[in-house]
Amino acid sequence: MLLVLGALIVSYAQSLRVWFDQHQQISSLQQEIKDRETRVDQLGDEVERWNDDAYVKAQARQRLGWVMPGEVGYRVIGADGKPVGAPPEPAGPADPHADPQKPTWYTKLWGSVEGAGNPPAPAKPATPKPTPKPVLTAPPKGSR
Repeated sequence: MLLVLGALIVSYAQSLRVWFDQHQQISSLQQEIKDRETRVDQLGDEVERWNDDAYVKAQARQRLGWVMPGEVGYRVIGADGKPVGAPPEPAGPADPHADPQKPTWYTKLWGSVEGAGNPPAPAKPATPKPTPKPVLTAPPKGSR
């Protein structure tokens, strides 16, 4: 009886472990769904703000430094020589492994188009070297 009871406990323990793992996975996926729904709502609110002309004007003033006609725009320069409150400038290429000296694919493509219009001049055939004339020597006198 103990042996049967032990076998049942082992089989149920395995099933319970799988159930707990799946329950934990379901809970984490439900939390992820809630987070993504919140993010979708935030993005929807942002889209609605961009449909408002006043918001677009405020963003153009803030981000681009634009001024309305008749206004005078000022920039405050910090001790480092950069404008204070200006948006950060791009740091460099998006691909950090990209070599700035290496031509891009479109540069190579345009180079091949230009090269197709200007075929290289045919090479002049090399002048053949004159072949040396064989030197004939008389056989030794006692060999006949």
